[in-house]
Amino acid sequence: MSIKITGTGSYIPDTIEKNENFNQHTFLNTDGSPINSENTVIIEKFKAITGIIERRYAKNHLNSSDLGFFAAEKAIIDANIDREELDYIIVAHNFGDVKYNTIQSDLLPCLASRIKHSLRIKNPKCVAYDILFGCPGWIQGVIQAEAFIKAGIAKKCLVIGNETLSRVVDKYDRDSMIYSDGAGATVIEATDDEGGILAHEAASFTYDEAYYLFFGNSNNQELCRDTRYIKMDGRKIYEFALTNVPNAMKTCLEKSGVDIKDVKKILIHQANEKMDEAIVKRFYKLYKTDMPEDIMPMSIDKLGNSSVATVPTLFDLIKNNKLENHSLSKGDVIIFASVGAGMHINAIVYKY
Repeated sequence: MSIKITGTGSYIPDTIEKNENFNQHTFLNTDGSPINSENTVIIEKFKAITGIIERRYAKNHLNSSDLGFFAAEKAIIDANIDREELDYIIVAHNFGDVKYNTIQSDLLPCLASRIKHSLRIKNPKCVAYDILFGCPGWIQGVIQAEAFIKAGIAKKCLVIGNETLSRVVDKYDRDSMIYSDGAGATVIEATDDEGGILAHEAASFTYDEAYYLFFGNSNNQELCRDTRYIKMDGRKIYEFALTNVPNAMKTCLEKSGVDIKDVKKILIHQANEKMDEAIVKRFYKLYKTDMPEDIMPMSIDKLGNSSVATVPTLFDLIKNNKLENHSLSKGDVIIFASVGAGMHINAIVYKY
């Protein structure tokens, strides 16, 4: 028996927010003081570091759980399963449903229950719950689904990552340009086919690192005194990720028994192009070898950072030949890896 991803689906919002749309924004330092650069310069530097040219925002009437539902429908159809046979629906997110132009997160009921309701699943034994694990949430959901199946308490699980980060950003913060909206979903089940999940690794670094990503005040305290937004210490996150993510990937690969030369693709959380490239280069350096060309597919340039949705969306795009110069064949070995708020890291070695 192997445990495989038998169906994928993603939802990429239609609304495109290009970099030049931020030219009229007022960007401030964390202390509220003006940034002594023109917006064109700020945006150009941002693009050079992150690789982001544009990002996607959900339409005003849609919430995070709606995006997850759309992706889930596609994954169920792709897997060709009866949705009533699902044992678990695991939904990774960070902020619940945040309605457009509001400041309150809505988590009652949980998003998994909302998505199950939208899927019109009648079976009460299909257990639906949320997971809060920062950007690595979808990968962690897959790890949990594998554990349920191995334990014999599940046969089919639906794991979703959905988020609308555009609704929790501080428009006075340059980092607001990073974030986007989207959803990715996967059906995980036991099959007689070979391959699937070969190994996984996960860790939570909280002693000094817990608040590298946090909910904090706006850079404009005069106008936004009572509202808090997603904030991060970018330098500390970069240094943390550069050390810990390659180590987790190496540990995971060693557990799998796969040789580094046999890895076809590394699907890493789309956080920051330069950071992701540095992580993968450092990973290969641990094996005293150079990073191969085309090993690291990227979607951040057009889709931005949609947190829990980036990895499953990237996988769905490649699987369906929708990402230029990247494809997968049966037997290919993939590494999924992520880092995010918590600070959490995880990785999976997977045979396609």
